[in-house]
Amino acid sequence: MKNALKITKTTPILCVKSIEESLPLWINMLGYEKTMEVMHKDKLGFVMLVQGGHEIMLQTHASVLDDLPKIADSFRPGTICLYSDVDSIEKTIENLKGVKILVPLRSTPYGAREVWVQDLDGNVLGFAEFKKA
Repeated sequence: MKNALKITKTTPILCVKSIEESLPLWINMLGYEKTMEVMHKDKLGFVMLVQGGHEIMLQTHASVLDDLPKIADSFRPGTICLYSDVDSIEKTIENLKGVKILVPLRSTPYGAREVWVQDLDGNVLGFAEFKKA
């Protein structure tokens, strides 16, 4: 590997039509607990769910369209993307040379510096470095 980077966690994000309609499966049937939610207009736009040390995120396509429009064509309801926390976003970007960048390096309101790419098969991958506490 060019510049050794460390991925500390990878979480699937499922794109859904409606979080409110999706939650009964995840909470009531599969036993996940909602640990974070973000509103999008008058509905839930994003939630983080955990169960037994496993984490899954759900995000509505409407929320993706507003927040990350450049990935919206590839990340639609019924698809999954992977979101990885990394130790250095700079090392990650260096290692991703030649990969299609969908969203260049940006800073988010939730404390991440992130970049979004698409692999050769069309999968969307997000990489984020979070501020140290």
